[in-house]
Amino acid sequence: MVPMFDPMYLILAVPGLLLAMLASFMVKGTFNKYSKVAARSGITGAEAARRMLEKEGVYDVTIEPVQGFLSDHYDPRSNTLRLSPGVYQSRSLSAIGVACHEAGHALQKAHNYAPLTLRSALVPVTQFGSSLAIPIFAIGLMTSIPFLQTLGLWLFIGVVAFSIITLPVEWDASARAKRLMVGSGIVTEQEQVHAGKVLNAAFLTYVAAAVQAILTLLYFFLRSRD
Repeated sequence: MVPMFDPMYLILAVPGLLLAMLASFMVKGTFNKYSKVAARSGITGAEAARRMLEKEGVYDVTIEPVQGFLSDHYDPRSNTLRLSPGVYQSRSLSAIGVACHEAGHALQKAHNYAPLTLRSALVPVTQFGSSLAIPIFAIGLMTSIPFLQTLGLWLFIGVVAFSIITLPVEWDASARAKRLMVGSGIVTEQEQVHAGKVLNAAFLTYVAAAVQAILTLLYFFLRSRD
């Protein structure tokens, strides 16, 4: 039976799906709330990221705008921090929180943070596994070929590993941001609490992704033993 139409798969997918929906709702709601509150420092998200990096002696990171809503990310391959329009140009606490979080990733690379290095190494495996694991496993189920089921299972293990290692990477980036945005004079301690709420909500999205991946792997394991 194709996983997407398998009752067992649907039952296991529901908790992760609900958590993902809750996380998305919280991120958008929290970001929108504090996007209306300007930081007293009056600096933009891009300026905040630059100030935080320079405070730590990091001067070689490129900061540039990128299109999309909350499409902010750090690319360790090119050492580039890309910020969405609502973050790059905004002077809000939401923008500063997100920008400093991404700057936290740049600091992880500068300081050779091992979990970030491991996550970067898993990217090719994850891209391959996330696109092929379910189709291969489904074909294995429909054709009763154990090898394909096992292959799909192992491919998805890489996806789960990536999701799990992402948790400490994201948590650490937020912790660096919360600490340094105050230490760099970007926000006050009171403002940091509000900016931190955006980061806490965003972290829940990574928790949801990990839960979804683990439950899917559990489905693979249970079906492969039928």
